[in-house]
Amino acid sequence: MASRTPLSRDRIINAAATVADGAGVAAVSMRSVAKVLGVEAMSLYHHVPSKEALLDDLADWVFARIELPEVGDSWREAITARARSARSVLTAHPWALGMMESRPNPGPALLQHHDRLLGVLMAEGFSAALATHAFSAIDAYVYGFALTETSLPFEPGDGAEEAFAVKVAAPAELYPHIARSRAELFGGGGYAFADEFDYGLELLLEGLGRRVADASPALPGRVTHP
Repeated sequence: MASRTPLSRDRIINAAATVADGAGVAAVSMRSVAKVLGVEAMSLYHHVPSKEALLDDLADWVFARIELPEVGDSWREAITARARSARSVLTAHPWALGMMESRPNPGPALLQHHDRLLGVLMAEGFSAALATHAFSAIDAYVYGFALTETSLPFEPGDGAEEAFAVKVAAPAELYPHIARSRAELFGGGGYAFADEFDYGLELLLEGLGRRVADASPALPGRVTHP
């Protein structure tokens, strides 16, 4: 007879993520998680004191899966890689969007995440205030894009965007700018909504680059914008 894998906090959190992936974070309870693990709900309390503590751990579980740069990395490359990683994690686990910054007891992964990103920016000449503004703006963009992407009424790619645009096409005489936009986007072929992520992120990074260059004295090796 095979021995049962002992319960642990990590196993419980992973099971909670499984529940959330299947039915949303509202479905996460001590009972539903215990069912995934094949145990009684009361046995979870030896490892996790409450459902609220479990939800705090679940938010931290998300942050632990987002790629983190190292302090000293080029800030633009670091922020780009981290933003792409966050988008990937959030589209895979869309229930996390409402939890990322809302839990009252931030865990170590969340705190390390914030500290590391601020460190990357400040090491590259960002003031504490500008680094905080940058962090906030980029996260708002990433979270908002992921929310839109997971809420689209079609599966992006393989011409789905154009087919949807045709389906909901508005009269050109009433909405000429929408008609022009649609014609230009799809006239050349190859438009994909997913490509908007990198384009929009680059717009943000260009603006931040100008801000940090304007706010910082010229340093050896630092390229400043005219």
